Amino acid sequence: MLTELETKLLGVMMMVIMLGMGASLTFRDFLIAFRKPKGVIVGLICQYGIMPFLGYALAVMLGLPPALAVGVILMGCMPGGTTSNIFTYFSKGALALSIMMTSVSTLVAVVAVPLLIKFYSGLAGVTGEFAIPAANVAQVLVVLLVPTILGMFLRKANPNVGATIELIGSMLGVFVILFLIGSWVPRNYQLLLTTPASVYFAAIGLGIIGMLLGYWLARGLKQDSNRSRTISLETGIQNGPLAVLIVTLTFKDQLQQQVLLIPVLYSLFIVLTSSAVTIWYRKNATREALARDAAKIGAVPAAA
Repeated sequence: MLTELETKLLGVMMMVIMLGMGASLTFRDFLIAFRKPKGVIVGLICQYGIMPFLGYALAVMLGLPPALAVGVILMGCMPGGTTSNIFTYFSKGALALSIMMTSVSTLVAVVAVPLLIKFYSGLAGVTGEFAIPAANVAQVLVVLLVPTILGMFLRKANPNVGATIELIGSMLGVFVILFLIGSWVPRNYQLLLTTPASVYFAAIGLGIIGMLLGYWLARGLKQDSNRSRTISLETGIQNGPLAVLIVTLTFKDQLQQQVLLIPVLYSLFIVLTSSAVTIWYRKNATREALARDAAKIGAVPAAA
């Protein structure tokens, strides 16, 4: 489990991350999204349609005990994380869509996440001391909306300050994951050595399978390959630090450590799997760009 100091640091860092996310947005961004909402809507379908069900399905198919089942379901119900924006940038994806998806999924999370956790936990038979109260989740999400809205106002008041805060928030998203790994793993390496393969499959598979399903669902809903790759990353990369924060505020002692296992493992491996997927997506984006340029060059003589 995390120490009291680590829990407080995590809370502060999450506030800064959400401030940075808000600073990446303007009120005009939302107006544009409402005028052409298809990409964001497809993203929300993937985020809150695929991932919560996938978390539930993995928990049931792998026969995970209640503490681990609630961990993977919680992870599946989380909104997208700001880390996905960084991977989208390096994959040459649609960064504006990625940022908007992260922001909208976080806003929708206030209502959607508590309901989804309650529904899928009940469906999986996770009750009693293992259940995460919906009110706890809603309170955390509402509190985190405050720095997000503040970040938007800071961006409006001073674009330069907003851009700086945005950069800090994005980089801090990666730092928080490294912080969780660096603080938690050394104290629990014996637990990791004895963790069954099924638990690793759940933690790693949630992200990888989510990315695959997100891509193909987006393609099926008539999104182009570049936007589909963006939606894929947004779907599979969940807000791991937020899940860890909810667990630390809900559970205590040994139970907290058990429930934390999958969110921490997920946060560890999603950095590795997303890096590999980003390299693949970047190659595809480069190849497509070269093909478009070649097509334009070939079309010039014909037009003449």
